[in-house]
Amino acid sequence: MIIVLRPDATEEQVNHIIEKIKSLGLAVHVSKGKERTIIGAIGDESVLEGQPLEILPGVEKVMPILKPYKLVSREFQKEDTIIDVGGVKIGGKEIQIIAGPCSIETKGLLFDAANSVKKAGARLLRGGAFKPRTSPYAFQGLGEEGLKYLWDARKETGMPVVTELMDPRDMDIVYQHTDVIQIGARNMQNFRLLTEVGKMDKPVLLKRGLSATIKEFLMSAEYVAAQGNHKIILCERGIRTFETAVRNTLDLSAVPVLKEETHLPVIVDPSHAVGRWDFVAPLSKAAIAVGADGLMIEVHADPENALCDGAQSLRPDKFVVLMKELKKIAEAVGRTM
Repeated sequence: MIIVLRPDATEEQVNHIIEKIKSLGLAVHVSKGKERTIIGAIGDESVLEGQPLEILPGVEKVMPILKPYKLVSREFQKEDTIIDVGGVKIGGKEIQIIAGPCSIETKGLLFDAANSVKKAGARLLRGGAFKPRTSPYAFQGLGEEGLKYLWDARKETGMPVVTELMDPRDMDIVYQHTDVIQIGARNMQNFRLLTEVGKMDKPVLLKRGLSATIKEFLMSAEYVAAQGNHKIILCERGIRTFETAVRNTLDLSAVPVLKEETHLPVIVDPSHAVGRWDFVAPLSKAAIAVGADGLMIEVHADPENALCDGAQSLRPDKFVVLMKELKKIAEAVGRTM
């Protein structure tokens, strides 16, 4: 349920409405826009039946939220959410690039990648310490040691960092060594994990599941938001279809659909989508053209010998060229980089 307040609603009236909603056993979320303040009543809305909320002082109108996802819906909040990550704003006019190796292998390789992507214009550094792999025999990441390398790279470059959390048991150590917590595609519907990160005060980068619909994707985001963490970045990374020419099918139509359905920022991961470095550049450009707020791109100094996803990683020199080309696309669609 959305309660739209009058422009002249006083703080006393707002607090009275909040207390009224809480007394009915519902959670409350307050969203202050440029022109209106909106109060969301979250929970079992049946308790509101017969409650004349429209007559409360300061209330302009009361509207039901028709979407099954409440807090993340565009119905609930018209303005785009902009998430500040260490001074880097994701979701505004400026397109942000997150770059770095798929997996942290050695401190030297990570630092080389960090310095090269920063010089090229990337604003955030990615690197996996805990890696979910299809094969139990594949490289699973360096774990805590990798997290420490990532944090050291953050100190040297000043770039905020993104890394994946796979297990609630690792929450404390990951929390201490990252600026953005990534939830991978395989964990998009790990509702226990989503609930736990929803209780944290760090941004969450949520990747779309391998076969998830957009509705299911947004419902997973709702799990995080329902616990109080509204700093959610959605990431389209390709879905599983009948096509075998590339690793996954990058659903670029998801970007404008998501921008219409939700106020959350939307980024695209073309590297995981296709699994081939030579297709990363054209898909990155297309993602910016259809409205993505950013990209997550894998960059590795020695992809031939990478322990994870070398085939889809750009060399630093190729990344430099791509960044220059992306700036032109961004300008063409009224964005900046």
